[in-house]
Amino acid sequence: MVFSMFACNEENQKNQQKNDEMNPFFSEYNTKFNVAPFDKIKVAHYLPAFEKGIEEHNKEIDAIVNNPEKPNFKNTIEALEYSGELIKKTGDVFYNMRSSLTSKELQDASAKIIPMLSRHKDEVMLNAQLFERVKAVYNQKDELDLSKEQLKLLDETYKKFKRGGAELLGEDKEKFKKINEELASLTLKFGDNVLAETNNFKLVIDNEKDLAGLPESVKKAALETGKETGNEGKWVFTVQKPSMIPFLTYADNRELRKKLLTAYTTRCNHDNEYDNKAIIAKIINLRVERAHLLGYKTHADYVLEETMAKNPDKVYKLMNQVWEAALPVAKAEAAELQKMIDAEGGNFQLAPWDWWYYAEKLRKQKYDLDEEALRPYFKLENVRDGAFMVANKIFGITFKEIHDVSIYHPDVQSFEVLDKDGSHLGILFMDFYPRECKRVGAWMSEFAGQYKKDGKNISPIITTNFNFTKPSGDKPALLSFEEVSTLFHEFGHALHGLLSNVTYPSLAGTNVARDFVEMPSQIMENWAAEPRVMKIYAKHYKTGEAIPDELIEKLSNSKYFNQGFATVEYMSAAYLDMDLHTLSEPIENMDVNAFEKESMDKIGLIPEIIVRYRMPYFSHITGGYSAGYYSYLWSEVLDADAFQAFKETDIFSAETGQKLRDNVLSKGSTDDPMVLYINFRGHEPSIEALLERKGFKK
Repeated sequence: MVFSMFACNEENQKNQQKNDEMNPFFSEYNTKFNVAPFDKIKVAHYLPAFEKGIEEHNKEIDAIVNNPEKPNFKNTIEALEYSGELIKKTGDVFYNMRSSLTSKELQDASAKIIPMLSRHKDEVMLNAQLFERVKAVYNQKDELDLSKEQLKLLDETYKKFKRGGAELLGEDKEKFKKINEELASLTLKFGDNVLAETNNFKLVIDNEKDLAGLPESVKKAALETGKETGNEGKWVFTVQKPSMIPFLTYADNRELRKKLLTAYTTRCNHDNEYDNKAIIAKIINLRVERAHLLGYKTHADYVLEETMAKNPDKVYKLMNQVWEAALPVAKAEAAELQKMIDAEGGNFQLAPWDWWYYAEKLRKQKYDLDEEALRPYFKLENVRDGAFMVANKIFGITFKEIHDVSIYHPDVQSFEVLDKDGSHLGILFMDFYPRECKRVGAWMSEFAGQYKKDGKNISPIITTNFNFTKPSGDKPALLSFEEVSTLFHEFGHALHGLLSNVTYPSLAGTNVARDFVEMPSQIMENWAAEPRVMKIYAKHYKTGEAIPDELIEKLSNSKYFNQGFATVEYMSAAYLDMDLHTLSEPIENMDVNAFEKESMDKIGLIPEIIVRYRMPYFSHITGGYSAGYYSYLWSEVLDADAFQAFKETDIFSAETGQKLRDNVLSKGSTDDPMVLYINFRGHEPSIEALLERKGFKK
């Protein structure tokens, strides 16, 4: 019996050792540029890697806590900063795959992994002995000979513990942990439901008459979607924006426009297994409870303490300034569209599913500009290369496509990024097309962030994700101008990650205040619309001819067109976010739809415009932008002012580009964001540049 048990244990140990050897996370990747070996990583590898990572991290924490030496920056703050490498290494792949290439198997694994990681994070943050060491170093910071970056890391580490509940005791500490674990599970379920509901709806059209008004390219793309979804020979439209927006813009069939937009705006609001109303209500209430435990009046007060805005009053003040300028413009736009409907004998009131359709008609009428006439000049590869060209001119960096690194999907394009002197800066992945296993929208992330350790620079591996219309038949992927701007936007985030030159990982790249992180991305959008830039990248996909001056002029003349709608639609979501997160008490049995209506009525949102994100699918506020969706607006204030620095010199000014790189893009969060901005610009930003750019000061 004893021998038999020993033999079983020995066999189990051998099997465990074999599994460990097969798990790519347990050893050096030994790949070119240290890119993850995606072809070797299986869903089954994540849980064991995280479990081992937690075990290793706990040992590192114990070593810090039990260090007999007096706490100092190196043995406590720096040791903590560089701890938990296996968790980080595994998480960099895990979270990106959840967004870009998820599966039922990965979602099931996530249901175990994410609450486990939440528990572990709390165990670290709530470790009283560890906090005492951190506090001991913090209390002597004025006597330590620390660099500016070291001081920033010390401040951020101390705040992270305080904000992470380190001073909670007894019952409150246990309640805090329970709230965080529950929030982790709810957030996971919320995102999975949004993806499922997005994938579940398909508008299947088998009568070609229902396609009246649609351009041929849109019809072809819909046929391709039909083929991919088992509806061969039928036209299929989805609530993915590259499919939905062209339909809303051109389809003459008003009832079908209504059906498609309604499907989009009622996602996760159908009282079925994917309904998110109870989930988002619970998330909001738990955030209120957690804020109270930490000594804050509201979740917004807790979040905004770490931003440029600092408090809810300043956010509302900024939003009100822009709202008061934008709402009258949106009302005037609605009246103009209604006038067009009446002139056509429409005999109906303008509704949200009519806005895109009649706005496009009005644009053609007023500016002789057809969005579809622009598309042939916006071939995806040319637009991408245009963004690369701008970065080359202003920052001196180059992008070289490579085919010998591991990728997680055939659609992914890979580039080595080289600095001015030809040295390696990092790797950029670009993932352009929608998939059912990929979340909606566009985003930038990292498979590895830049930092320095033991005198060695760890170079970044950055990824950008989009959901652009795929190539169809003999046509390449042709973008709308809005999609062109999106590409430049996410590329700006990528540059923030690629140009980082920081020692500590938690301060590097895009790890900055939420209302500062969008500034590098939004400033890049300015180049997309510059005539000199368009002349270089906007070339007809068939003839190779540059976009005519006439089309550029029409686009420029229409730059203020529909700005009321665009601003009001976005800001309505920012108000909804703030209204939710300035609740000072939980709302029992929250009626989500009623809350949303009351919030929109309060600001006077006109019925012709629907809030950009309704609560059941407002993924921004469950995915990192809670009490932070306004940040796009604040970043617009920053970028409108910042781009003037180039306009005052030259849009391709390498000198100004170097100044932007040295003072903002390379600095991460090593200093206060306003200080970084002033170092670049020479003064604080003003809202005037933004109002002028939107045409609200005409």
